[in-house]
Amino acid sequence: MTDLKITQKGKLHAETGSCFDTTGTGGTILVRPGGHEALPPKAIDPSAFSISKQVAKPMPTNFVRRGTGLGGTLVRPKAAPLDFGGGPVGGPAKSGALGGKNKEAFVKRPNPPNTEFRRFYERGDLPIQIEHGGTTNKIAWKVEIGKLDFHHYLPVFFDGLRELESPYAFLAEQGIYDMLQAGWNKVLPVIPQLIIPIKTALNTRDPVVMVKTLKVLQALVTADAQASGDALIGQALVPYYRQILPVLNIFIRKNKNQGDSIDYGQKNRTNLGDLITETLELFEQFGGEDAFINIKYLVPTYQSVML
Repeated sequence: MTDLKITQKGKLHAETGSCFDTTGTGGTILVRPGGHEALPPKAIDPSAFSISKQVAKPMPTNFVRRGTGLGGTLVRPKAAPLDFGGGPVGGPAKSGALGGKNKEAFVKRPNPPNTEFRRFYERGDLPIQIEHGGTTNKIAWKVEIGKLDFHHYLPVFFDGLRELESPYAFLAEQGIYDMLQAGWNKVLPVIPQLIIPIKTALNTRDPVVMVKTLKVLQALVTADAQASGDALIGQALVPYYRQILPVLNIFIRKNKNQGDSIDYGQKNRTNLGDLITETLELFEQFGGEDAFINIKYLVPTYQSVML
């Protein structure tokens, strides 16, 4: 009798990238998308909770020696953080967990693969499939877009904006563009349901996800303006600036500093700072008379393009 070689089948992960894999999200993914729980805790300053200020103990050997002063210049050396026995206080954040010199505000937040779009697509509830073309792919809709229930489908597609794997990322993004182009007259009543998916995508602080979301926001604001001339969608977004704009205020100065070199990828429009500025300008142009004052309140560095 020959020995049978049995190989145990490997467990499929949620990030395999195949459209035939089933993502088991039933209670297994406990990470909140865009949450701050994964960031390292900051050191506690004891003097922040008391009346007296805690300083380092004066030592007789702690005095300026020859060659250790400023030398008549204004260049101060980097002082080491004080240690009171409970860890560094008032010093800079340690590199490593935050990725070198990155500040905590720019660090990517968790982005688990538990979107509603992924769940609906794997279950076969979305009337879409990929049509492979010669140069680019596009979506083949099994139902006319005008007959779709936008209250049901459009928030699902917007929730897939934070997807990074294929085919979910392509289907979600391209599906939004198709629905905005063919059914722009059905978008206005659905605006309140789109805010939480947009906010969640921006809160991941992933540059790839933010670039996609900003381009979709630009298409969303101009959807009805290009077709009918009435910018009602842009005006409907004004009450929700408090949920959308705080993250844009953080990344508005996130530009590429290349000196005198040429950025050959400008056609791809992946520069966050420029995209945020373009998006805010469209918000002001199509948001009505109250748009600028609300943008200025949340993004103080923004300058009007209408005045």
